[in-house]
Amino acid sequence: MHRRGVGAGAIAKKKLAEMSKQLDMFKTNLEEFASKHKQEIRKNPEFRVQFQDMCATIGVDPLASGKGFWSEMLGVGDFYYELGVQIIEVCLALKHRNGGLITLEELHQQVLKGRGKFAQDVSQDDLIRAIKKLKALGTGFGIIPVGGTYLIQSVPAELNMDHTVVLQLAEKSGYVTVSDIKASLKWETERARQVLEHLLKEGLAWLDLQAPGEAHYWLPALFTDLYSQEITAEEAREALP
Repeated sequence: MHRRGVGAGAIAKKKLAEMSKQLDMFKTNLEEFASKHKQEIRKNPEFRVQFQDMCATIGVDPLASGKGFWSEMLGVGDFYYELGVQIIEVCLALKHRNGGLITLEELHQQVLKGRGKFAQDVSQDDLIRAIKKLKALGTGFGIIPVGGTYLIQSVPAELNMDHTVVLQLAEKSGYVTVSDIKASLKWETERARQVLEHLLKEGLAWLDLQAPGEAHYWLPALFTDLYSQEITAEEAREALP
């Protein structure tokens, strides 16, 4: 029994050494690939996503630090830092309209407007990666799945699962009523009212008492009429406190 145990341990150790060697080889090849395609990685969002996925397979995060081989060679650390600053500027500039919630699509459009036509292209995947870095810093940012897209939360409001479900319910029309919630979610009236009152208190919803039938609770982040006015990078910076 003892000898078989040693044999099994030796085999496991050998396999581990082989895997480690393969991993080192893959990492070396990845570094060579990154060096060769540096410009494509920096300029092409789709190429950048593929490269990030390749890195993830071996546990390498080019964004983990602002220094080191990956960030110095590719400049991706600076890219996502600058993108994070721009995201904050846009969210602050629009906060008085949407209460701190914005769709990923709207954020993407506003960021592209602020960058200008000669700037490095940015994808929605880039935005999500930058927001996750902001979230890790404790800045109040969060990502809320809504239907087939995301809402970006830029204020430190406490939103639980009830709030998220109501946001998802309001996705198609941009508003929701107590009756909508009761019919769709099978909730009691008080539960629905508590969620809506919280959204009002946090500035994430607007109350329309003139609506036909019953009060409508509008979610400004979910309808685009408010965003007909273009926000430039300068206007965004002027909105900063």
